[in-house]
Amino acid sequence: MTRYEDVALPQDTDILAVAAAPAAAPPAAVITDAAQALQVARQLAETLAVEAVRRDRERILPWREVEAFSRSGLWGITVPKAYGGAGVSAAVLAQVVALIAAADGNFGHIPQNHFYALEVLRVGGSAEQQAFFYDRVLRGERLGNALAEIGHKDFKRRTRLVRERDGWYVEGSKFYCTGAIFAHWIPTLVTAQDADAQRQYLVFVPRAAAGVEITDDWDGFGQRVTGSGSVRLNRVRVDPGWVVPFQTSFETPTTIGPFAQIIHAALDAGIGHGALAATLPFVREQARPWIDAGVERASDDPLLLQQLGNVHVRLRAADALIARAARLVDAAQAAPDEASVARASIAVAQAKALSTSASLLAGSKLFELAGTGATLDDLGLDRFWRNARVHTLHDPVRWKYHAIGNYALNGIYPPRHGAL
Repeated sequence: MTRYEDVALPQDTDILAVAAAPAAAPPAAVITDAAQALQVARQLAETLAVEAVRRDRERILPWREVEAFSRSGLWGITVPKAYGGAGVSAAVLAQVVALIAAADGNFGHIPQNHFYALEVLRVGGSAEQQAFFYDRVLRGERLGNALAEIGHKDFKRRTRLVRERDGWYVEGSKFYCTGAIFAHWIPTLVTAQDADAQRQYLVFVPRAAAGVEITDDWDGFGQRVTGSGSVRLNRVRVDPGWVVPFQTSFETPTTIGPFAQIIHAALDAGIGHGALAATLPFVREQARPWIDAGVERASDDPLLLQQLGNVHVRLRAADALIARAARLVDAAQAAPDEASVARASIAVAQAKALSTSASLLAGSKLFELAGTGATLDDLGLDRFWRNARVHTLHDPVRWKYHAIGNYALNGIYPPRHGAL
């Protein structure tokens, strides 16, 4: 277990200085349209794939790669055109995420909460807040997250926003804070006492603020190098301008939930495509056919071909459902109401249900079809299944099927929250 300040960084980088002073982020390119975003993502994916196995096996946090991602301009692609960004559609964002995740499922997870926080800002932030943070992001600054915490029902034990005469403070602890280690700002979910009610806000906490403590203690068997450590906020002073309404964004129909979930679905599908891409050359070049197949090459084994075809079909079906869901998310963003947001949420739930099973299937069938030789540790092929298994646990698929069935049979709109 290491604290962020003790993590060994490459000698030819100045990451620590960047993280300690968000305003000093290196200049970033500004991507202007969807075609450019996809082209840059493809180029970066090729680079990410080169050392993906070693990073995962040796648990090397991708500092250089994160910086390259920043300089590429991909962090800013969802910033609206009115603020100087590309304002790409949900469909393009999903393709970008899938491309990156196919190359490195670990890295694909790092920007997820960055884009989620930008959607919360778009929906609930003031014009001044949007202008401020959009500008920061376009300059190359990164948003992490401190959303989850080990359940505390007692308000006094949850992460809180405390308003006092001498200022506003955040105090509490968070867990599974993907990307926080790499971030310039850490959007933090807090509870505050407003009059007689407790309400939730998203506070954009500067990484460099006094009292912010990040511990690199994530030890899950998958998503090993996503920077998903713990965050401790020790009476961190925050500016009121960094506090964005969160709970109110779900009291009316908004796309925050389906937008967040379609990124998760694209990430899972991307991991599955990465697993399939790794399966194909291994089967062609190294796998052996089963003796009863009566063929010389594994690539001619009829039962293997059937199983491989099943994986391919399920991944392509997941892609199609994600693309369809993205169109409905875009439509709901343009005209949000109960019906449009419900349609988007259900479509994304359908996509997420299938992308979950397809990615797990692809990671598992890799070994079944490639054979024992594929299990050698130095190949690192197990990372696909491990990453898919851990990431797909974010939100229970069984409840997505419940929402889909209730909508189809009873016409009941799904609940509005960030997990659906």
